[in-house]
Amino acid sequence: MYMLIHKKRKMEGAYAVYNRKREKILFFFEEADDAERYAMMLETQDEETGSVEAVEVDSELAIKTCVLKGVNYIIITPDDFVVPPVK
Repeated sequence: MYMLIHKKRKMEGAYAVYNRKREKILFFFEEADDAERYAMMLETQDEETGSVEAVEVDSELAIKTCVLKGVNYIIITPDDFVVPPVK
């Protein structure tokens, strides 16, 4: 499983989006290609926001951490189609 992290702002940690309720949602991608494609879409949209990179994470540990910390997450499968939110 893969997640996106900020390249230039590593202290901010993982890249996340906000849903309509203004809740932060962390994306996990099953496939590296999908995570990299999303990162490229971010880069074309906004240079600052777009400076993210895909990193592989242990799926079990990542999900347990999210549950423990109360972080909302979604797992993006190869069948899903996601695009970055428009700013």
